[in-house]
Amino acid sequence: MESMESTETAPETFPRIISVDDHTVEPPHVWRDRLPSRFHDTGPRIVRAPLKEMTFLGGKFAPVMGAKGDDGPIGDWWVYEDLHRPLTRLDTAVGYDRDEIRLEVITYEQMRPGSHSVPDRLADMDVNHVQSALCFPTFPRFCGQTFTEASDRELGLLCVRAYNDWMVEEWCGPEAHGRLVPLTLIPLWDPELAAAEVRRNAARGVRAVAFSEIPPHLGLPSVHTDHWDPFFRACDETGTVIAMHIGSSSRMPSTSADAPPAVGSTITFANCCFSMVDWLMSGKFERFPNLKIMYAEGQIGWIPYILERADVVWEENRGWGGVAEKVLRPPSELFAGHVFGCFFDDAFGLRNLDAIGVGNVLYETDYPHSDSTWPKSREVGESQMGHLAPDVVERIVRGNAIDLLGLSPEGLWRP
Repeated sequence: MESMESTETAPETFPRIISVDDHTVEPPHVWRDRLPSRFHDTGPRIVRAPLKEMTFLGGKFAPVMGAKGDDGPIGDWWVYEDLHRPLTRLDTAVGYDRDEIRLEVITYEQMRPGSHSVPDRLADMDVNHVQSALCFPTFPRFCGQTFTEASDRELGLLCVRAYNDWMVEEWCGPEAHGRLVPLTLIPLWDPELAAAEVRRNAARGVRAVAFSEIPPHLGLPSVHTDHWDPFFRACDETGTVIAMHIGSSSRMPSTSADAPPAVGSTITFANCCFSMVDWLMSGKFERFPNLKIMYAEGQIGWIPYILERADVVWEENRGWGGVAEKVLRPPSELFAGHVFGCFFDDAFGLRNLDAIGVGNVLYETDYPHSDSTWPKSREVGESQMGHLAPDVVERIVRGNAIDLLGLSPEGLWRP
């Protein structure tokens, strides 16, 4: 067993970070340049317009776009079928004082260029001691819910494929020099099409795909059914990790319809917690032994108790609990071989790393969101990992990500 205790990690030896949870704000041309001309009036496009009203209560975000010439702050809006979704300061908050970050609409000119420009992103990564980064989407939402909710399935599938082509060929293209790692989407409404998209992208070197933490919140079947098996099989056979970001069920945890955002922000890990228990009790890791899943921005401090409780339930209650025939090993063993927790600021979790597992933890910076530790991700890591041995820090900060995402030994993506 590895020793995790050591003297404080020297700042000059802190490993270059591989962040497994950053975000891209898609440039206006992503779908305009890739969709057939007949979809130019209905596919995703940017419109500059005033804000009529916007609320964010009980975990629900509700913006209303005004008409041209109306009063109200001006922002850039994604318009797609009947959807109107503005760019907001919460999408790209880095570079602003915390007390200045509010729920407000913005334009591309009002955001940090690294949010949507590859050269600027690489420069901001350098400032933050980050070598490589895996980026989740913004307009499609964290697992492509935007396209799943749309009415035109033909257009939705084209939008998913267009996003994936942009992600692989442009965002993670030659200009990124292997430092941006592709994360692709699937058409969530059809598991066979989803499997085909996984295989299409795996053939060009992609090893991560976004999925919902709790599909039933999207009106989709749960992981306890066999509905998703074609998709899971494709991931299992191609070595594609299933990446689930908090909020990928389109329902952030909250307690009441009038709870302020601070309530949900405190318990953002809750959906990951529920999701992980779903997976551990689903039997999918028995059926698909190479399957790996990760929870982006879920933090890790809650994991030890859930594993302890799940093992007790499996040992004592599996006879009547509906899992005896499909979950053949203790949940903690399944976790060790299949599940990865991701964090950017979790001193408590790091103090309890022995109860989680060195090999099951990944580091992230959450650039450019309001919770991001940019440009001090290195300093946060040094502070919170100072009690850990250098080889353990190396694994958490980059080594585990290299193995999970199939990166080069240098931590770069190579198609």
